[in-house]
Amino acid sequence: MHDYIIVGAGSAGCVLAARLTENPSVNVLLLEAGPPDDADEIHIPAALNLLFQSSYDWGFRTVPQDRAAGQSVYWPRGKVIGGSSSINAMIYIRGNKHDYNTWRDEYGCDGWGYHDVLPYFIRAERNSRGASAYHGGSGPLSVVDPKFKSPAASGFVQAAANCGSTANSDFNGASQDGAGFYQVTQKEGRRWSAADAYLHPAAGRPNLTVQTDSLVTSVVIEAGRAVGVRYLHQGVEQMARAQAEVILCGGAINSPQLLMLSGIGPADHLREHGILVQADSPGVGANLSDHPIVTALWSTPGLRSLAELAGPKNLLRWRLTHSGPMTTNVAQSGGFVRSLPDLPAPDLQWHVLPVPYRQGGLADTTDRGMSVLVTLVDVRSRGRITLRSADPRHKPLIDPGYLHDRADLDALVRGIGLVREIAAAKPLRRMCREELAPGPDVTSEAELRDFVRHDVTTVYHPVGTCAMSGRAQLDASRITGVVDTELRVRGIEALRVVDASVMPTVPRGNTNAPVIAIAERAADLISGRAPLAALEPADLALAAAR
Repeated sequence: MHDYIIVGAGSAGCVLAARLTENPSVNVLLLEAGPPDDADEIHIPAALNLLFQSSYDWGFRTVPQDRAAGQSVYWPRGKVIGGSSSINAMIYIRGNKHDYNTWRDEYGCDGWGYHDVLPYFIRAERNSRGASAYHGGSGPLSVVDPKFKSPAASGFVQAAANCGSTANSDFNGASQDGAGFYQVTQKEGRRWSAADAYLHPAAGRPNLTVQTDSLVTSVVIEAGRAVGVRYLHQGVEQMARAQAEVILCGGAINSPQLLMLSGIGPADHLREHGILVQADSPGVGANLSDHPIVTALWSTPGLRSLAELAGPKNLLRWRLTHSGPMTTNVAQSGGFVRSLPDLPAPDLQWHVLPVPYRQGGLADTTDRGMSVLVTLVDVRSRGRITLRSADPRHKPLIDPGYLHDRADLDALVRGIGLVREIAAAKPLRRMCREELAPGPDVTSEAELRDFVRHDVTTVYHPVGTCAMSGRAQLDASRITGVVDTELRVRGIEALRVVDASVMPTVPRGNTNAPVIAIAERAADLISGRAPLAALEPADLALAAAR
């Protein structure tokens, strides 16, 4: 008998397993569907594209998108110890203050405003720049400046400044707006996943059991209480019981799927699949939100491609010194911009890659080019996760509803115009010979809209499908409230969800750092500890100056 069973050894699961077992009297079982994180490709930052469609990837695809030219979009998600933090691009972004204050003010998520979550970002972080009003210097998660900067990534930052963008060396500080280089979750030139930061240091504890190749098929519910899980370990069905709680950390796709397979979700949908309804929870699987992107692409014949640099010489250099081009996270620079002046926060993010980015990262990248992923971070469209089958081995149906809200399409079109201005400014205009996408002939509003519909894909940030709110339903048009503000599943005792699925809205930026902060706070809530006191950075800066 275990005290806690954690389902999923992704970012949140690693945090919780480590934090809960700091108490030697607490016994934790951590179940992961994928394998250990021991492949070289996981630890070499520049090799991340080799992890796509591998045994470390769930390899999801969306249903055809009716507002996006019928595309079925590839969604990579980590199926491995460390989860998506073991296969992602390692960008450390927390989101905008406005995001968390929206959770608090519009969704009733008391305790989740910006000043409430800031101490958890700081507790988690060990920033190579040292501790400050906004950053931690002694946490488990290593955050560093990039070791390798390509000419294209540097040129973008300079060109953006020449177009009036603010130079920003810290997107997680006082202001998010501007252009600069991203900090990354690496240590000494290696990927530093949530498993590296949290799970592996805790692996020797006698009160922590980690089991891979274990696909959880259902939560066992007795008299309205979660008492354990059923799972397939190496194809054999087993059961484990939890004395205190079952905690789902499967992410925005797997967590709602598992809830529905366990009888928690929209009652009519569950009955369609012959599943006994344990709790009618219409919000399970709803509210799906993701950051859509379109790619602006230029040929850069005078710049060596990353593929050219990733040869045996630089691979050997990485193995010996953990330096050089193989330390790159590929998406090296970028920034945040408001496509309209009256917006309360940036609605667009740039991801600048010194490679051609095509077909969701699956196409060949050997030719010389620079891509700018025009990323919408203020997303209005919503989608849904539904069951394809009551068989837990079948992947669910994923419908992100890309471009269903016209505002998303309009913002991406504006973003193309903005990034074209940057590419035409010094020094980029000397590096970029030809615009390959959208292409010089795509100029009219109608042509740009058509390009967006055919090109839109994902930057891998799905959230919201087990959304948190201060009450079960906010209004008739916006069903949320699958979990309460302590992340407890409404309608079932001793069951929580801790992962990106609990976010009411997607933060402005990459989502791994927010998931880690959510799990840090959840560890306090689960353990019965008082949450860390809210922090006001201005007060911290003043105290440090005294």
